[in-house]
Amino acid sequence: MEKHYLTPEGKKQLEEKLNYYKTVKRPNVVKRIGIAREFGDLSENSEYDAAKDEQAQIESEITEMENILLNAEVIDKKNIDSTVVNIGTKVKLYDEDFDEELEYRISGSSESDPKNGVISNVSPVAKAIIGHKKGESVTVHTPGGVSHFKIVDIKI
Repeated sequence: MEKHYLTPEGKKQLEEKLNYYKTVKRPNVVKRIGIAREFGDLSENSEYDAAKDEQAQIESEITEMENILLNAEVIDKKNIDSTVVNIGTKVKLYDEDFDEELEYRISGSSESDPKNGVISNVSPVAKAIIGHKKGESVTVHTPGGVSHFKIVDIKI
């Protein structure tokens, strides 16, 4: 099984979301299915079909969240070495190709949010910089081409 890295906050958020799906979303869709059944012929009942599709989606998401939590490794900030880039660190990079600084927090894939500067440990940039130290230059191979970064700073 794939290991899922989570911060304590990310684990708590995922547990809350899972609880919401189980206690609110799942019962609501079951009610909708029951109401739709009362409309009669299920072969031409679009409300029933939509509710069953939603139920399948909810069950799939519940299973995914349960699997993530089952295989989660919680990142303890006290155990992170701030001298190298790793999951749980914030890193400031200098993009040598575009002459700009970028800041990212490295997280597990469940918590990644690239629009807000949180990248997954399995992303091309994170894979390339993990294990490197402040001052080192790194070449990153991405689907868009090759990029060159210098690690400016590492924080927890």
